[in-house]
Amino acid sequence: MGLEKEVTTVITCLDEQKSTQMAAWLLERTNGRMKYLKLIKLLYIADREALRKWGQPLTGDSYYSLPHGPVVSRIQNLITDDPMFSESTYWCDFIERVDYDVVLTSIPKYDRLSEAEIELLREIFDEYGLMSRWHLRDLTHKFPEWQNPDGGSIPISYKDILKAVGRENEAEEIASEIEADNFVFNLLEC
Repeated sequence: MGLEKEVTTVITCLDEQKSTQMAAWLLERTNGRMKYLKLIKLLYIADREALRKWGQPLTGDSYYSLPHGPVVSRIQNLITDDPMFSESTYWCDFIERVDYDVVLTSIPKYDRLSEAEIELLREIFDEYGLMSRWHLRDLTHKFPEWQNPDGGSIPISYKDILKAVGRENEAEEIASEIEADNFVFNLLEC
C-alpha cells in the first residue's frame, strides 16, 4: 500500500482583472510577447511568493501539478482555450495567444495592483524573467508541493504551498481563511 495524497476540494475564485493586469505587467517587460508556459510559471511563482510573504495569493486561481510542473489552472485555460468559447470577460481584451506565445494587444490600467504587488512582480521578474520556459519548468519541478501526475493532474492546495514555503505552523489556519474569503467572494461575484 503506497502513501497517497488525500485529494480535497479547494475553494478558489480567479480575480481575472488582477490576473490580467499581472500578466500584462510581466509581458510589458518582454516587449509584449512571451512563451505562455513561461508566463504561467511566473504567475504561479508570484502567487507562491505572495502566500509566503502575506498569506494571500494574488490571482485567486486554482493550482495543479501537471507534467510540466505546477500551474495557475484557470489562467492556463484563458490562454489555451479558443477565444470564441472563452468565459473571459477581461483577459481577451488585452492578451491573446499566438502559437505558443502570449501577446499583449493592449495595456490595461494597473488599478487592481497595489504598489506592494507591483514590487513583488518586479522581484519575481528580476529573479526569474530571463530564464527560459524550460528552465522555469525544471525549477518548478523542484518545488515540494509539485507531484509527478504521470500524465494527468493533481490539485495543489493552499496548505501544500504554505507548508512548502516555510509557513507549516500556520498553513491550516491561513488556508482555511483564504478559502472562507473565496467562498464569500464566489457568492458575491465569481
